[in-house]
Amino acid sequence: MFKKILFIILIIFVSGISGIVADRYLFPHLIATKLFSKYEFLKKSAENVTVINKTEQVYVKEESSLDKIANQVSSSVVNIISYPNSETKNSKSANVGAAALSKNGAGVIITSDGLIMTCLGAINSENSRYKIIAADGNVYDAEISSVDLWSNLVFLKINASNLPAISFGNSDDVKSGEKIVGIGNNQGGYRNRYASGQISSFNPTYNLSGKALSMSDKLEGIFEFNVDLGKDYIGGPLVDYSGQVVGVLGSIEKESRLDYFGIPSNKIKLVMDRAIKKELGNNYQLGVYYIPLTKTYSLTNNLPQSEGALVYSSSGQQGLAIISGSPASKSDLKINDIITQVNGEKISEDKSFPDLLYKYKKGEEIKLTIIRDSREMEIKVQL
Repeated sequence: MFKKILFIILIIFVSGISGIVADRYLFPHLIATKLFSKYEFLKKSAENVTVINKTEQVYVKEESSLDKIANQVSSSVVNIISYPNSETKNSKSANVGAAALSKNGAGVIITSDGLIMTCLGAINSENSRYKIIAADGNVYDAEISSVDLWSNLVFLKINASNLPAISFGNSDDVKSGEKIVGIGNNQGGYRNRYASGQISSFNPTYNLSGKALSMSDKLEGIFEFNVDLGKDYIGGPLVDYSGQVVGVLGSIEKESRLDYFGIPSNKIKLVMDRAIKKELGNNYQLGVYYIPLTKTYSLTNNLPQSEGALVYSSSGQQGLAIISGSPASKSDLKINDIITQVNGEKISEDKSFPDLLYKYKKGEEIKLTIIRDSREMEIKVQL
């Protein structure tokens, strides 16, 4: 009998505890759900009960090491030493002069058999000899293989094999505000240096002519950034935070100062392909100075076209807009013509005039669509 009473008491106790738990904890959570919120008896049970949901804050740490971000690229970056090629280099005075005139710059390996790419601003190109210091510490003699005057990219060759060649990503995917890492190597030995920042914008009308006017035979369209990538990084790669190489740092002298910019990787790949095939000697020549049209320029100058290349000279002289003796001078092209297409392809912000021309080689004939005196016409030019 005693055991039965004890068992009944235990059941009542457990039931009471269960009711308290359900009333204080279970019902308030159930009433907060969509399924049980319509039941009145549950609402009453939840009155004067506050449900506190605990929120945990999770921090995702951005990669803080630039070396880790650029790890796959770093081994493809080289140090380029250029120094005077003097017959008297063995004399003491000549050695002192050579040391003073020597220059260290950055470059990248583009083929495993020893083709190196850099920019003109990273080396002494006149009467110079070259040595390459690779990431593994090996030192190689180098010779200039070719120079692309369209982009100012220089290609040197060393006698080596199984080198870690760099791989370029798609620069068309790069957006303003995207973070990048610049890699330079211009110390006395091999030592990469890093700087991080953001792509400020893609400037579609920036031309490598170094003058106030654009030149048809020079690359147009570059990356600008908000990080101080100066002479220490010329010829080195620009890497996004996923490790993709989206450009190379270049420089030109403009208005008595050095301008620094990023050459987009998609333009670089066009030049590399010709350099590897040894076809840079067949680059086109046209010989036209022009203004790349924008909506602002067209509106303020009452022009009928907001995209294209306006053949131009501030003096209004034909001979200063179209270079004497050039293929353009032998055609019917005239000052104030607006060039809108090259062989049927429209000039636009994404496809600059020089970009469209670079598809063709010296000696090939192209058709330029122009607007002259509000009339559209076509002109043939042999490059």
